[in-house]
Amino acid sequence: MPLTEDPAIIRPKQLLVESLVEQLRITLKSIARFDAEIDALAPTLPDYDLFRSLPGAGPTLAPRLLVAFGEQRDRYASAAEIQMYAGIAPVTERSGKQHWVHWRMQCPTFMRQTFVEWAALTIPRSYWANAYYRQQRAKGAAHQAALRALAFKWARILYRCWLTRTPYDESKYLTALKRRGSTLLSLPVLTEDTQTA
Repeated sequence: MPLTEDPAIIRPKQLLVESLVEQLRITLKSIARFDAEIDALAPTLPDYDLFRSLPGAGPTLAPRLLVAFGEQRDRYASAAEIQMYAGIAPVTERSGKQHWVHWRMQCPTFMRQTFVEWAALTIPRSYWANAYYRQQRAKGAAHQAALRALAFKWARILYRCWLTRTPYDESKYLTALKRRGSTLLSLPVLTEDTQTA
C-alpha cells in the first residue's frame, strides 16, 4: 500500500531521485578516471614497490599508503610522528588523579582509515598480525580498537621499512620476534571461520 498518492508529493520526489541518479553517474565516471590515473601513475613512483609488496596492500591501499608517507624522508623524524599525524596513536589526558585515553579527533580521517583498513587486511595474510589481533581481542578490546592497535604497530614497522627503503619481509620480522622472546609466536592463529564467529 503506498504511503501517499498525492502527485504534489510524488512528482517532486521523482524529479529529485532522477537528478541524484544523474549526479551519481557523473561521480562514478569521475572516480573511474581517477582510479585509472592512479593505476597508471603509482607504479612509476620510486617507493611504489615498497608499498605494493606489503601483505594486503594491493592496488588500492598501496598508493594510499605511499601518499601517507610520501617521498620526503625527513618529513617524519620518528614513527611516533606519523602515528600521531595519521590519528592512530591514542591520546592520554590527565587531570588531577584521573586520566583517560581516547582516539585523536584532529587528524586526516582518510589517512587514519587507510591505516586501519590495511591493518584489517593483514590479519589473514600475516602470522604475527593475526596473533596480535587475537591477543588484543583476548584482552577485551573491541574489534575496531584491536584494529587501531594493530595499525599502530604496523605504522612503526612500515616507518622503518620506508626510512631504510627496505621491503617488508615477514620471515625477518618473525625471526626478530623470536629473538626477543615475543609471546605472539606462541598464540594460535585465527582462521577466517573463527574470525567471523
